[in-house]
Amino acid sequence: MMGARGAWWDLRREAILEPDWECVDTHFHLWKEQLFPDPQEGTLSLRTSRYLLDEFLEDACAGHKVTQAVYVECGSEYRTGGPPNLRVVGETEFAARLARQQAGSFPQVGAIVAHADLRDPDLGTVLDAHREAGGSLFRGVRQSGARLADPAARLIAGAAPPGLYADPAFRRGLALLGERGLIFDSFQFHFQLDDLEVLARSAPGTVIVVDHLGAPVDYTPARAEDQPAFLSWAKSVESLARLPNVVMKLGGMASIVTGYDGHRRETPPSSEEFVEERGGYFRHAISCFGPERCMFESNFPVDSTSIGYVVLWNAYKRIAAEHPADARQALLCDTARRVYGMDVGAAAASPERRP
Repeated sequence: MMGARGAWWDLRREAILEPDWECVDTHFHLWKEQLFPDPQEGTLSLRTSRYLLDEFLEDACAGHKVTQAVYVECGSEYRTGGPPNLRVVGETEFAARLARQQAGSFPQVGAIVAHADLRDPDLGTVLDAHREAGGSLFRGVRQSGARLADPAARLIAGAAPPGLYADPAFRRGLALLGERGLIFDSFQFHFQLDDLEVLARSAPGTVIVVDHLGAPVDYTPARAEDQPAFLSWAKSVESLARLPNVVMKLGGMASIVTGYDGHRRETPPSSEEFVEERGGYFRHAISCFGPERCMFESNFPVDSTSIGYVVLWNAYKRIAAEHPADARQALLCDTARRVYGMDVGAAAASPERRP
């Protein structure tokens, strides 16, 4: 029940750390309450709670200075008619309406990452339609390559076709993104990061943003460094970081898809507990990529199952505070604005913060 755990979150209240530190949330979704079939197991229904603009603003305006945010595709508000490959443009139209609605208020929708099938021989037409719908806010495309063999473990992730990122047609589409000045948000699991590295090498002109720290799974109640996935993940991240066209998005570590158990606890984890349990992943990624190629994300409402928004950003600030001021600012906002081409001037204009 993502996005509807208010009473449980209230069991863990924290004061806002460093309320004047500006933050850019590089990854949020919006969707209506609905039942939908599991992407692989059609007999299993999954339920999402309503999480639309009002719910996101309640979280993002709770005390942290979140001035801009990046809307990332999640299958919401597709067109119901017209050419099948253009139905995804409905989500960009939806996100652009939200951006207009938020004009003059914090947080602004500073960029939109849409969906498209990069294998589509008519990809150029789809990208043109996204551009028309989103204007300058349309900054890139996400197409998941995440795949797990066990259907019971997939939940809402892991249903990509096998070998997607190795498909020659997909690689041609990826290169086209770079030619058009668009980025690619990747989502795959940690054991697929070596495949992502091969993909990134095939399109050096395309900036690739790795969502959710590369999605390490198989969480166990231990320090990050002692968890089963950490060593293999860490090795892949070290290799991936050598490619200058790859950027790391820091977050997704409270998601139940990773196996994190915060949602099962009587009391939500504190920011200190979260950093103790998950901080090793963040620190290793920052040490490999550098703050100039790392940026934080809430991944709300997905991660809201296990942690509240205020507590999550307190945890991020604890990690950012381990760095000098310029590096801290890069992690919290500057890298995001540069990578997603967000309007810095609009944020600097200090719009009104919604109550």
